[in-house]
Amino acid sequence: MQDNPNKAAGTVRKVAVLGAGAWGTAVAMALAQRHHVMLWGRNREAMQDMARTRENSAYLPGHPFPAGLQVTDDFDTALAHVAGPDSLLIAACPVAGLRPLLEQLKTRAIPNVVWLCKGFEYGTGLLPHQIVRQVLGASVAGGALSGPSFAQEVARGLPCALTIASDSAALRDCVVAAVHGGNIRVYSSEDLVGVEVGGAVKNVLAIATGVADGLGLGLNARAALITRGLAEITRLGTALGGQTETFMGLTGMGDLILTCTGDLSRNRRVGLGLAQGKPLDAIVHELGHVAEGVPCSKAVRELAARMGVDMPITNAVAGVLFDGDQPQAMVSRLLARDPRDE
Repeated sequence: MQDNPNKAAGTVRKVAVLGAGAWGTAVAMALAQRHHVMLWGRNREAMQDMARTRENSAYLPGHPFPAGLQVTDDFDTALAHVAGPDSLLIAACPVAGLRPLLEQLKTRAIPNVVWLCKGFEYGTGLLPHQIVRQVLGASVAGGALSGPSFAQEVARGLPCALTIASDSAALRDCVVAAVHGGNIRVYSSEDLVGVEVGGAVKNVLAIATGVADGLGLGLNARAALITRGLAEITRLGTALGGQTETFMGLTGMGDLILTCTGDLSRNRRVGLGLAQGKPLDAIVHELGHVAEGVPCSKAVRELAARMGVDMPITNAVAGVLFDGDQPQAMVSRLLARDPRDE
């Protein structure tokens, strides 16, 4: 990971954020403090409401938009906004929506794309950068912007640190120049695989931690789950070609700690609900947001099985979510596993 702040500092850019959920909106709000930002969403009524009230009342109520943020439901208008040089296109959809969004971009002349989603595509087991390459090819520079970050805190202007991972040095420089500043610090990395695996699997571990907290198993159990969860992330990540040191950084340990312990974590709240005996459908409905750890647990379980990677906590979470296993039985099985070397 390389610290690369203030490159091309002061350059005002045009940015389009495609996806008006909580995180996409928060990123758009932060960048609009210094750039000309267009936020696109496919729901015309919701976007018209945002244009009228100057806030995203569905996902970030009480956080007014800065003057530099425009909103639209017209896809062509959003893309025209970033047609010139020094522009940046950000995809802010869930993993399940990434491929359909990229299909819309396939025939457009776009110089780059940065994605915010974290997870594996269910059915293919692909990471986001693999989906991007499959749909757009290698000629479009792409990168993952990831790290420990709750949308509500970013919308409030509280400090956070992120990492841009890309095999394009020019794109890394562009993102650092655009995003680094104010209360957001940005680091750069060439390890796309490691950054994406850390961001994906930590959501599964947050569900497990939520279950443990919901069952009242204590802080010792939470610490053990986080630590052994990091070992799982590292095993899978290095098997896929990621660098070990990446998992000790913001997009590994940092994101894992935040998502497993923060009260704003949607995935942790899924685990808390499961511990209370609530059905998964009811939990997701109450959240009103996507909890990426739910589909990710199934995708990771299948990928790890194909690769022969040991992922006991992930397997246990998927068992509770999809196989009808009970949360307490999940804990008992994990505790009963044979001892192993650290």
